Amino acid sequence: MSYQYHRVVRFADTDAAGVVYFANLLSMCHEAYEASLTASNIHLPSFFSNAQTAIPIVHADIDYFHPLCCGDRLIISLQTKPETPEKFHIHYQISLENEKIAAKAHTIHLGIDPATRSKQALSPEVTAWLQAHRH
Repeated sequence: MSYQYHRVVRFADTDAAGVVYFANLLSMCHEAYEASLTASNIHLPSFFSNAQTAIPIVHADIDYFHPLCCGDRLIISLQTKPETPEKFHIHYQISLENEKIAAKAHTIHLGIDPATRSKQALSPEVTAWLQAHRH
């Protein structure tokens, strides 16, 4: 089931041409990721400062189909796709309120030991979150 995050494009999100700067749309996708974790009762301060496991983004890409401007109301839907016990994907669809698809993004995340930087399995709470929003 996908998770939906609602967001209004702010002036600060846009570039000199008046459209959303690409890195800012990826940042909005990350906001959706954080909101979905919170909605699954994952405590964000503990999640992002965990001494046992870190989950960095190791790949990100985005495709634009329609320009986004200040004041546009967005719906960012995300779905997860587990790949291995330590790796997962998130697929994002960014739509305008009229359901027109404006962009699609994709991130790949990897569970690692923060001290050794070696791969390690994701926690049971993250695995449960993955299953709840599975593609």
